Amino acid sequence: MGALDAVADRVSSGLTVKFRPSGSSMVPLIHSRQQVAVAPVDPSKLKVGDIVLARVAGTVYLHLVSSVDSARKRVQISNNRGHINGWTSHDRVFGICVSVDGVPRPGAADKTLDQASA
Repeated sequence: MGALDAVADRVSSGLTVKFRPSGSSMVPLIHSRQQVAVAPVDPSKLKVGDIVLARVAGTVYLHLVSSVDSARKRVQISNNRGHINGWTSHDRVFGICVSVDGVPRPGAADKTLDQASA
């Protein structure tokens, strides 16, 4: 179980979680070790460009929504470098990134569920 799995568990239980992911796949949107806040999300409200915490093929990613298939209740997840991770169902999308280093992500707050902070 990786660090993002633990975050996904907390977010899926209804908490907004702040953490510092590492890696460069989301630069310049998120740089390694910047603090992000991820809140529980209503997946039916997701749009291309949203940053979500989702499980794709067994791995949890903090990546972009690159395509939406509302009819099949799924989204495609990709990094910010053009790599597509794959499609995942709404029930595997745990949360949406609502801020990076305290700066709110545009439109993200409108897609969250009621939650507590952690």
